[in-house]
Amino acid sequence: MPSNPRRVVPEQRDADRRPPAFPAAAFDYSLPPGLIAQEPLADRAASRLLVLERSTGTITHRTFRDLPSLLHPGDALVVNASRVIPARLRGLRDNGRQAEVLLIHPEPDGSWLVMVHPGGKLKPGRAVRFGDDAIAEMAEALGGGVRRARFTGHMTVRALMEKYGTTPLPPYITRPAAPEDRERYQTVFAREDGSVAAPTAGLHFTNDVLAVIRAQGVTVADLLLHVGPGTFKPVEVDDLATHPMHPEWYTIPPATAQAVSEAKGRGHRVVAVGTTVARALETATAGSGVAAGPGATSLFIYPPYPFRVVDALLTNFHLPRSTLLMLVAAFAGHEETMAAYREAVEHRYRFYSYGDAMLVI
Repeated sequence: MPSNPRRVVPEQRDADRRPPAFPAAAFDYSLPPGLIAQEPLADRAASRLLVLERSTGTITHRTFRDLPSLLHPGDALVVNASRVIPARLRGLRDNGRQAEVLLIHPEPDGSWLVMVHPGGKLKPGRAVRFGDDAIAEMAEALGGGVRRARFTGHMTVRALMEKYGTTPLPPYITRPAAPEDRERYQTVFAREDGSVAAPTAGLHFTNDVLAVIRAQGVTVADLLLHVGPGTFKPVEVDDLATHPMHPEWYTIPPATAQAVSEAKGRGHRVVAVGTTVARALETATAGSGVAAGPGATSLFIYPPYPFRVVDALLTNFHLPRSTLLMLVAAFAGHEETMAAYREAVEHRYRFYSYGDAMLVI
């Protein structure tokens, strides 16, 4: 049963003080390491759900199975149907020492954008070997830790992933990736390969929950945004305007653009499932809706930002100083967001990819 609503009052400021400039340090918070989820729940929909009303700051504590009761007939629920690839390839450098290649995105010329470890040892001209099957030669350093690599050999990159690849779990999950992560680190609606990290807000859905949502008159629509490592690149500058975002590729189907436009036109809500969906929709804004078709987004959303499409946001709990947390704060309000995070820590929510969820309405 949900708890009684509680108004969490943000820390007070002097009335005469100007609104904060929100340097990166404004998005720090204290998190006990034991609250970082290392394993997924056996039942996806058993996750807890913190509900934040952004107009009042009121917080209630629910479970994810309560989500349908928080949606309204006529709402458009937009999910990210990108599928995580086994993008972390382990091979050997020319000196026989181990190396890691993280696939990011294929390029039209057949090369791949990648990140590598150890980065300082794999400069252009050096290579990583995958047995007798293939070689990844570093062709160009593109900045931000990204390289262009060319693969040669008798095995395709897809076949390399199947033989040498593992699920690219984020570094705060300290255990090795297990075989079961290949499916558990996917949403139930994933349909097209391309992401190097899961759109984690979608991990809580089951087919049963989706059926209940549809049955009550909510339109469930999808888009594709292939999640790249730039989403998780920490913000290392105080001035947020100087933080670079790596581009991520998305596609909005015509049916989704129509669902968004109809919901907005009839005064219903567009509910974004995850920060990836929010970024794609806000990037593709066109008139009273969004434009269908492919694109790439380097949009960095942080306070203040005038959302034009998204009316409600379902998301997980994010790392301090991350672009994901900054997007949530832009949508919910900085003080309201940080107060909600303190509340989540106090109530021992599970954090990050395999953790619990938050709904901002």
